[in-house]
Amino acid sequence: MSEVKVQVGDTIPQGSFTYIPYSPELENHSACGIPVKLSTDEWKGKKVVLVAVPGAFTPTCHANHVPPFLEKYEEFKQKGVDVIAIVAANDAFVLSGWARFLGLKDKVIAISDPDARWSAQLGLSQDLSARDFGTRTKRYALVIDDLKVKYVGVESAAGVTVSGADAILAAL
Repeated sequence: MSEVKVQVGDTIPQGSFTYIPYSPELENHSACGIPVKLSTDEWKGKKVVLVAVPGAFTPTCHANHVPPFLEKYEEFKQKGVDVIAIVAANDAFVLSGWARFLGLKDKVIAISDPDARWSAQLGLSQDLSARDFGTRTKRYALVIDDLKVKYVGVESAAGVTVSGADAILAAL
């Protein structure tokens, strides 16, 4: 709940996320998978599109924000993107279920930023306690290249503009 701190040219802070890697065993929904850690150190030497949403299965995130990243996956790859990651404060199991529902498979990973702790370091968390959501990420997108921020898009109002797939593709 502070002002945006991250700027183009910054090195991202070291951090750790939790996620459940896609595997075909998850397809029949009888398995939940096992959460694993993902360190930002794994993004060294990679171009990463990181897209933050306030919550899995919430209307704007579910219907408008995330699906275009899957639909335009090949366009991102053609622009040299190695990783597309959706981040939210939800737990890894919720994000895995959401990723399966959306059909993200191994193209787009859904990673958990518990209590939006990593996002808070960037000034990109928000208190949604009035909606009974607690602390969540703001709606934002970063393009990270070899751990350096190349693009910052933070939504200042409801909806998806500067953090959407088209805006990021245009910036790449």
